[in-house]
Amino acid sequence: MKIYNTLTRQLELFKPLEDNHVRMYCCGPTVYNYAHIGNFRAFTFYDILRRTLQHKGYKVTFVMNLTDVDDKTIKGSQAEGIPLKEFTERYTKIFFEDLETLNIKKADIHPKATEHINEMVSLIKRLINLGHAYKGGDGSIYYNVSSFKEYGKLSHMDLNQLKAGASGRVRVDEYTKDQVQDFALWKAWTPEDGDVYWDTELGRGRPGWHIECSAMSLKYLGESFDIHAGGVDLIFPHHENEIAQSEGATGKPFVKYWMHNAHILVNGQKMSKSLGNFFTLRDLLNKGFKPEAIRYLLISSHYREQLNLTFQGLEAAQNSVDRIFEFMKKLESIKSEFNNPEVKEIIESAKEKFDLALDNDLNTPQALAVIFEFIKEVYKLISENRIGVDNAREVKKAMYYFDEVIGILDYMKKKEAKIQITKEEIERLIKEREEARKRKDFKKADEIRAILKEKGIILEDTKEGTTWKIA
Repeated sequence: MKIYNTLTRQLELFKPLEDNHVRMYCCGPTVYNYAHIGNFRAFTFYDILRRTLQHKGYKVTFVMNLTDVDDKTIKGSQAEGIPLKEFTERYTKIFFEDLETLNIKKADIHPKATEHINEMVSLIKRLINLGHAYKGGDGSIYYNVSSFKEYGKLSHMDLNQLKAGASGRVRVDEYTKDQVQDFALWKAWTPEDGDVYWDTELGRGRPGWHIECSAMSLKYLGESFDIHAGGVDLIFPHHENEIAQSEGATGKPFVKYWMHNAHILVNGQKMSKSLGNFFTLRDLLNKGFKPEAIRYLLISSHYREQLNLTFQGLEAAQNSVDRIFEFMKKLESIKSEFNNPEVKEIIESAKEKFDLALDNDLNTPQALAVIFEFIKEVYKLISENRIGVDNAREVKKAMYYFDEVIGILDYMKKKEAKIQITKEEIERLIKEREEARKRKDFKKADEIRAILKEKGIILEDTKEGTTWKIA
């Protein structure tokens, strides 16, 4: 398996630090609002990465943090006049609901920043003792960027530019300045923080955003681990600062492989509220798009390429998902005892191509293309009556093999679990409807269609006969 390492700017053969065990940390949400669809591109990418590693047989320890104290969460809670914990817990609950909607598996550990203050204080003290941090005139503790000679190695920024900027200080959590400045590890309390503070050996205050990830990854994954992932917007300054903090404290390589997903565009433009193209997951659901279509679209382009989200694209994604669901249902209709040895070869070939696509830096578009080529080949055999019930069973298993990574068939299972009618009853009513149509009793035929629709079953009349699907 080869993955693109942002640190080296090249494809590298993946080899974990510990045999058969992958430790990965991915930047989670700041729980101050509904996550937007661009955030979910990152979270879906993490999910595909984790699923692929597990599909390949690795044990994976996956940590995704929850930022529940920073400039944004404090401002949000103050604007509503409620305690920070109450404010962030609301959006944490919403975040986990949204993960479930998109069939994104929860991480093994979701550490909250507010529950790891002691670890952050300990790490900051370590940095002070090693000469990487100092107390500023405002009482805050800052990281001395010039003390870490490799600063800039992830973002590949110009070193002269770095030196020129290292004399200034920045207290805000997020900044996009061209010049790098010393950044806050611990922010001394100010009246603007209200009742959000901790009394520690560092003084009354709260942590900076960057130190949170270093402290939590150190606790749960150790001083060096395999993969750190996030959106490209986090390369600088957040991930650059994480490296400086972690390696400054331990003297060891922090992360072996850095992976970053590209941004989402909406109708070819950067997503922004001013352009009216800013969407949360729930905005898209309210527009009638189904979660399986949204998930499919998010994985349909390579994670390192910009994804252009359009409503037409979501409709096309739904068509692709429907084709997969219809194929699975078609396999159930095969009753022949005929056994075609050619099917086994087709399955093995498809599995090999699927795995090769994922081994090539998680090439999900290619992996999806393999699935649809496989479906096409099996449909050809079905049309020629060259496939039996045992073959169909093996094809179904292959589809679930692919779905270990893709995560689409779970939606079909959930839909089937919700319908309040057995498959036998559906088939009986379809047969009754066909007989009514033969008698030209179209009123009765329409009544049966309406009964099934009420129960969540949609009928489609085709040349081959009437088929059904779950609404």
